Amino acid sequence: MSAYTQWFEDLWILATRDEFRFPLRHPYSMNSALLTNLALDISRFGKRIIFWSLNMDLQRSEDTEEQIEQPEHIQEQDIRISPAEEMPVDGPREEESEQLFLPWDRFSAWLHCICVVGFDLELGQAVEVIYPHHAKLTEKEKTSICYLSFPDSNSGCLGDTQFCFRFRQAASRRSSLGCFWDHFDRDAPVCLKKDLGHFYGYVYFRQVRDKSLKRGYFQKSLVLISKLPYVTFFHSLLKLIAPEYFEKQEPCLEAACNDIDRWPMPCPGKILTLPIMGVVMKLRIPTCSDKPGTSQLVQTTMSDSLVSIVLPTIHEVDLFRCFYPVFFHIQMLWELVLLGEAIVVMAPSPAESSDTVLALVSCIAPLRYCSDFRPYFTIHDSEFKEYTTRTQAPPSVILGVTNPFFAKTLQHWPHIIRIGDMKQTEEMAKQMKVKKLKNLKTLDSKPGVYSAYKTFLNKDEDIIKQLQKGVQQKRPSAAQNAILRRYFLELTQSFIIPLERYVASLMPLQKSICPWKSPPQLKHFVQEEFMKTLEKAGPQLTSRLKGDWIGLYRQFLKSPNFDSWFRSRRKEMMQKLEALHLEALCDEDLQLRIQKHTEVETVDLVLKLKDKLMQAQREQLPVRAGTMTKLQAHIESVILSLPDDLQGILQKPATP
Repeated sequence: MSAYTQWFEDLWILATRDEFRFPLRHPYSMNSALLTNLALDISRFGKRIIFWSLNMDLQRSEDTEEQIEQPEHIQEQDIRISPAEEMPVDGPREEESEQLFLPWDRFSAWLHCICVVGFDLELGQAVEVIYPHHAKLTEKEKTSICYLSFPDSNSGCLGDTQFCFRFRQAASRRSSLGCFWDHFDRDAPVCLKKDLGHFYGYVYFRQVRDKSLKRGYFQKSLVLISKLPYVTFFHSLLKLIAPEYFEKQEPCLEAACNDIDRWPMPCPGKILTLPIMGVVMKLRIPTCSDKPGTSQLVQTTMSDSLVSIVLPTIHEVDLFRCFYPVFFHIQMLWELVLLGEAIVVMAPSPAESSDTVLALVSCIAPLRYCSDFRPYFTIHDSEFKEYTTRTQAPPSVILGVTNPFFAKTLQHWPHIIRIGDMKQTEEMAKQMKVKKLKNLKTLDSKPGVYSAYKTFLNKDEDIIKQLQKGVQQKRPSAAQNAILRRYFLELTQSFIIPLERYVASLMPLQKSICPWKSPPQLKHFVQEEFMKTLEKAGPQLTSRLKGDWIGLYRQFLKSPNFDSWFRSRRKEMMQKLEALHLEALCDEDLQLRIQKHTEVETVDLVLKLKDKLMQAQREQLPVRAGTMTKLQAHIESVILSLPDDLQGILQKPATP
């Protein structure tokens, strides 16, 4: 038996079940074809491993076999991260990435898994199916999915209902193609980046009368679990998959998953064509460079005869439909969300609850809402006690609830939005017009906003009149939605532009960057200095609204939204400084410099340049095209100027 054959037998002995997927380098070869054809799903705790051999030619020449020594027991250090993790800073090319994908990688880029949740008379809700079968969910995550996938009994949701929820991820999971996904995530707008600490659940719930069942009703949910906040897209996907599943059961689910595993990666900026269940969906994921408030509509062409569904947006909810019951208070709601206030939305169904919470979160776009939010929250949630305790102030979170029990349990919360049935009738508009905003200690059944909050900005009567006029003239909902979305966008931009301008002034001048010194530090954010800039360059330049803008800014600077925004901007600026410093190094004449230094100093320079190169690749620094290649050439040139023994040492690849 050859050593090569023994190596494969060792792998098969280890093979059981997956948890993490990594390509495995053959210990005796660095052949790129081998790397792309070998894959392991490896449990971090050594529990189970699944091995794939994709059309691999196991033939080895006798000469090669003679040179191979008997392999030792496979150790953890034999395992390397996927070649995808070693791609250059500009990311993998498409033709290369196609070769590197393993079974279920494409599926995992879109979904973590698909669950079927049914109702058992003895056990209650239970996860009946998880697909693909190797997908991992902890018991706590399964419990969360069970309770969140069914409407509360009082909702009375007969027929088909769609909604979404969000829950904490129990443990971090490592992906075999993290570099690919990080590359795509980098180009996405802040509101569309992967949620690192939470899962989204997109639900298609069916409840119909069935006399053959003891309970008298058929109740089941098909749930898509994903890290991506593509609510409109996943709801559209469920409309295709769920009805087929309820008719044909698991074979239909398997076929859908196989279709998804052939999709391209969710790459921002590209027109994606996604075949599913005999239908073709066409969409475009926005990029961070898209102009806010614009959507590049996907156009159909003559060659698109197979395209059945074109999605103009993958994530936006209908703001006007969601805020219609309370649209007299939209400006107040914008302030509450901006400041990260604790808000509870009480709605008659999970669909209205989840849509309203998502609408609130999106109303401060392009600013990212950085506190916790739960589109649908139940009394069985693991955070129920944490969020309902009266011993401390409510946390910065937006909760969507449907159970009347919460009307009492969350009565101490400072801001409560009561949503009625989302039907656009003139009667509702009239009720809302005369309803006063007061600090009520008890809740009635009427829609409204219950809060003692006093807005910093004066009420914008123009937008209210514009929306009211649209209702009276029966303006299409899409037009009303566009008006409201543009209003929120302009309001947020007017607020954030002075902050952007001040933070940009914290950046050191480019002339202060010296290639042979560490990059200069950013200046500190000084609150009072920023406040002084508002006198001449405040929001009054772009917004007609009057009011206490200074007070609003002071409160915002204490909020989680500001903290997260500033951390992100600071990181971007520090990376820009590192990139400028790297470019300055590349423009230097290193050969001239090493002539003036000792051998030890030259070796030290090589090591530092290698560190710089690795940092640029790891952090994907925004350097000019060709900078990385130029720096690599500099390093090689300096190494060649050293003695042969040092060259051999320095030319070895660095270990990340």
